[in-house]
Amino acid sequence: MTTASPAGKRPAVMTDVARLAGVSHQTVSRVLHDSSQVRPETRERVLRAIEELDYRPNAMARGLVSRRSTMIGVITFDTILFGPASTLLGIERAARAKGYGVSIATLEKLDRSSVVEAANTLANQGVSGIVIIAPQTAVSSALHSMPRNLTAVAVECGPDSGLPAVSVDQVGGAAQATAHLLELGHKTVWHVSGPGDWLEARDRIEGWRSILERHGAVEPPVITGDWSARSGYAAGAMLAAQPDVTAVFAANDQMALGMLRAFYEKGLRVPDDVSVVGFDDIPEAPFLSPPLTTIRQDFDEMGRTAIATLLAILDGDSDPRPEPIASTLVVRESTGAPKR
Repeated sequence: MTTASPAGKRPAVMTDVARLAGVSHQTVSRVLHDSSQVRPETRERVLRAIEELDYRPNAMARGLVSRRSTMIGVITFDTILFGPASTLLGIERAARAKGYGVSIATLEKLDRSSVVEAANTLANQGVSGIVIIAPQTAVSSALHSMPRNLTAVAVECGPDSGLPAVSVDQVGGAAQATAHLLELGHKTVWHVSGPGDWLEARDRIEGWRSILERHGAVEPPVITGDWSARSGYAAGAMLAAQPDVTAVFAANDQMALGMLRAFYEKGLRVPDDVSVVGFDDIPEAPFLSPPLTTIRQDFDEMGRTAIATLLAILDGDSDPRPEPIASTLVVRESTGAPKR
């Protein structure tokens, strides 16, 4: 049984909340979208006003009032890599939590013409805005060529995209991994990087290098992989032949997995003979032999931040500046003090 509202009493709208809280409607929107740009005391005041007025926003009503659809477009590329796939899932979850559907354009290649074509296709479908998962350097020029009438946010795109950017602190994560190994007593740390055209690979090299310099450690040559376990295996076989290698930071967990196999086949014990750190914290990391020390990325938080940033722009925020999302060192059994 439902109770009818008192005659003449209309449901509260966002303007009512803003008036009662003494803020702008943009601030109310930021609170509703979990933006980090709202002071705690302001957020509390808005939440109290929402409760007092029993304000209940919903996506359909928001679309009718703002004359925009409740669909968001996402441009990504065809990959089974854990990081980009998890980022896409985080974006989709965050959009759904805000009452939006997602239309996904998956590209075989992230080049300028493909990205612009996908953006125009999504715009023709009537999406409110677009999130672009853009971790490769080749996408930067494409982002500068986005349709001007389409609101867009880039994820893991670097600082030169010309778009509001959402990213994990890759430099800080790599720095944590390297510092952990040096603090265990290793004289230096070798690095197996991702491909050179990936921004994340470049940032992780920067973080690794900065900590070596800070500690006055010798910088070994970077060994370049392609994110796959196969390339990690090849790097591990190469490193196993060097008697002075006691610690390795791999730029992702799949390459670390391949290294573990190579070290095992070469008769090296992890971590007694060589310590290994990965990056990503894939679900299998705790079950590897030994369980893998790694850097955890919060892909759900990246999705929430991307959607909150996009919706804030749509609600009138002309200059959103989301902070980089922190990454976390997860210490397991693949690292220890050097024994030789």
